Amino acid sequence: MQQLKIIGGQALSGEVAISGAKNAVLPMLAATLLIEGDTCLYNVARLRDVHTFLQVLNEMGARAEFSDENQVCVNAKTITNPVAPYDLVKTMRASVLVLGPLLARFGYAKVSLPGGCAIGARPVDQHIKGLKAMGADIAIVEGYIEAKASKLKGAHIVMDTVTVTGTENLMMAAVLAEGTTILDNAAREPEVSDLAHMLNQMGAKISGIDTSTLTIEGVPSLHGGEYSVLPDRIETGTHLLAAAATRGEITVRNTRSDLLEVVLEKLERAGCAIKRGENFIYLDARHKPLQAISVRTAPFPAFPTDMQAQFMAFNTLAQGSATIVETIFENRFMHVPELARMGADISVDGQIATIRGVSKLSGARVMATDLRASAGLVIAALAAEGESIIDRIYHLDRGYDAMEVKLKALGAQIERLQEIS
Repeated sequence: MQQLKIIGGQALSGEVAISGAKNAVLPMLAATLLIEGDTCLYNVARLRDVHTFLQVLNEMGARAEFSDENQVCVNAKTITNPVAPYDLVKTMRASVLVLGPLLARFGYAKVSLPGGCAIGARPVDQHIKGLKAMGADIAIVEGYIEAKASKLKGAHIVMDTVTVTGTENLMMAAVLAEGTTILDNAAREPEVSDLAHMLNQMGAKISGIDTSTLTIEGVPSLHGGEYSVLPDRIETGTHLLAAAATRGEITVRNTRSDLLEVVLEKLERAGCAIKRGENFIYLDARHKPLQAISVRTAPFPAFPTDMQAQFMAFNTLAQGSATIVETIFENRFMHVPELARMGADISVDGQIATIRGVSKLSGARVMATDLRASAGLVIAALAAEGESIIDRIYHLDRGYDAMEVKLKALGAQIERLQEIS
């Protein structure tokens, strides 16, 4: 098992290029199941989850592979086995996204109940509710969702809660359904919109993009084509917070400031100087004492839960105290004990964490518990005095493309190690 070794205390400085969004490309890979021709996606990050998803597609009979450094091509014409097995998808919640496309195109799907990070219950009840409303017959059998439908029918579906993967799954299923489907209380995350734009480019008819009501006019089929994945807003925010926590100065390129405006506003309130450009964000944290800032996670366009751990790490060294309220997942403070090992002063009461800034953090051996917690620990280690070892970094590789390479180019003392047992 691999680890990261970080010697902290060095302010980050320089430029970093952002990869394509993990949370956009995974549903797009699922969407290729709707298409009989060739689909090529550009700006694809080489992530563990992407490679796993390609395995899932190939296991079903598709031809799916990286055809260039950041380009993935898929041909799903040859699908023969519409099953997503447990052994492949147990670590990746996004695997449930194949359910809607398989059912819409083939009339049958068998998908293992998803796994992923242990950050709390992430039920698929809204997926099942919506597909049943469209005429599917669904059963849970031995840990698998088994769905059948001779032909999905358009329906008016009001989701009980805002769910990103639920919105994506139902939108993909509705694309080939008979008639019109309306999704109310739909997720508005940029990755959902990017999927809708990609589907429209392939012949779908989706309107209401960027709103909480999506209208999908079913079409007989989709055609192949090309699409470039939007920049990863979470990777963008992670690098900005790493620079802020180390009191550095960086320019983040190949990104879009409109994707994480609320995070930028929080950083400005904390005392960072920020400039926004067409495809870059500049941050300077060298000149002012930085203040702890409270945040509350909520669906887009509010503060993203996927930035919570990183902002907590930043707050540990900022002046004053702040609270973080986690409203999305009930078990997403598992990084708190690890930050405490480094000297952070954090108390937790239910879904509220109170962080009191300290003068310094000290390097320590810590353990990553999930993808974004890993990033929070990296930020803390970069800002701490001395050496830190971060265990279980396979979590990190699920969502960050060569993170240590990019950080090293910014001046970080960081290297990947093989754990010696």
